[in-house]
Amino acid sequence: MAIGAAVVLAGGAGTRMWPFADVRSKCAMPVANIPNVRRIADALGASEIGRIAVVVGPHAGSVRHALYGWPGEVRFVPQPPGGGTAGAALAGIEALDGSDDLLVVYGDTVTTGANLRAVGAAIESGADAAVLCDPMPAGDGGLWYAAETDGAVLRRIVGHDADARVRACGVVAVRRGFARCLEANPGRMLAVPVGGMPPSEPDLTQSLNDCGGALAAVAAADFVVDMDKPWHVLEANQRMGAHLTGRLEADDVHPSARVHDGAEIDGHLVVGEGSVVGRRVVVNGNAIVGRGTRVVNGAILHGANVIGDRCRIRDYCLLGERAIVGNDCIVGHGAELDGVMFDGAYLYHYCEISGVVGASVDIGAATVCGTLRFDDGLAEHRVARRRERPALGANATYFGDHSRTGVNAVTMPGARIGAYACLGAGVVLTGDLPSRTLLLLKQETVQRPWGPERYGW
Repeated sequence: MAIGAAVVLAGGAGTRMWPFADVRSKCAMPVANIPNVRRIADALGASEIGRIAVVVGPHAGSVRHALYGWPGEVRFVPQPPGGGTAGAALAGIEALDGSDDLLVVYGDTVTTGANLRAVGAAIESGADAAVLCDPMPAGDGGLWYAAETDGAVLRRIVGHDADARVRACGVVAVRRGFARCLEANPGRMLAVPVGGMPPSEPDLTQSLNDCGGALAAVAAADFVVDMDKPWHVLEANQRMGAHLTGRLEADDVHPSARVHDGAEIDGHLVVGEGSVVGRRVVVNGNAIVGRGTRVVNGAILHGANVIGDRCRIRDYCLLGERAIVGNDCIVGHGAELDGVMFDGAYLYHYCEISGVVGASVDIGAATVCGTLRFDDGLAEHRVARRRERPALGANATYFGDHSRTGVNAVTMPGARIGAYACLGAGVVLTGDLPSRTLLLLKQETVQRPWGPERYGW
């Protein structure tokens, strides 16, 4: 790809991502065990883009840490106050001296290197700007930027049009000189439906509409997920896990790793250095196992699973299809996981967990996540005072980072537990538990004399 530089926008506050943006930038959210901003940088590097400017804001340290050791040139740029996405892109372009055609990638966009390359190729083919597009999720037109297209031609981008059928995704290619369009940004999105209420902040997409010339709509060949809310973390991990495991055409077992003859494997395995897949293990599909991990003693994997480094998956536990387990995790005796675990989380003793488990979460014995409502419907969530019922993950539970549950805790469909929160033993959680909060069950008891005489002795 002739494009030699990129700007990654990672400066947003991520307020709609609660409870997972309390300790990190949402752009540093783990996706199949790699922070998404690092996935983007690695994909750019694989496309021979060796210079990137990363615009950072709240929790900038999580972004810097994710990019530590990246082999190319990284320049970190503070998010300009009140600058919006247009101001952030302008700051990044200026940090790169503005002399190259470049990509602008929103750091919370989860996609593949193939999609990034396709957008860059549109510039090489003569377009003045190019935008990655995919079909609008059913019923979600009011939540995303819409692309008005005529085949591969992009006429304009419209903000939150409920009737839209094509979505503009967070990957843009622009030519050198685009900074002038950003400098002339009117300070809000002008292309909105009748009655539209855009916020008063400079919007990158408005500058794309204003730049003139030939705009290209690049249809995404692979999946695209915009991680804006907690259920998008679940979707992004499942889509990436399926993508990575779906490409396996043969086993790749490190010479120091061991797959026991007594394991029942129906698929292809990648097994990292020093790892063990032991006897009585069942794997129903492809799976990726990291370094120094033990999958032993009857563990059951339903396929399309990605397991990190130094994990212990053991004792007849069960990982559902597309379940993702982070580094340094334990899934122990009889525990079940349908969803995603971040690094250092712990499931043990007959847990039934469905959703996203944040970093270093301690799940108490017999904690259970309810997933099916009596009305068979989807749980309602409130995000920035707006009611939503997401098609994927509405009934999952979202455990914030460094939270804990006591024994026999139960979460009802759609519950969210904040970071640094504790859900006490025996509590049935029917709503959200705020961050840094302890919720205990208040119990009334009756004490009376008792003994053999009560039985006639």
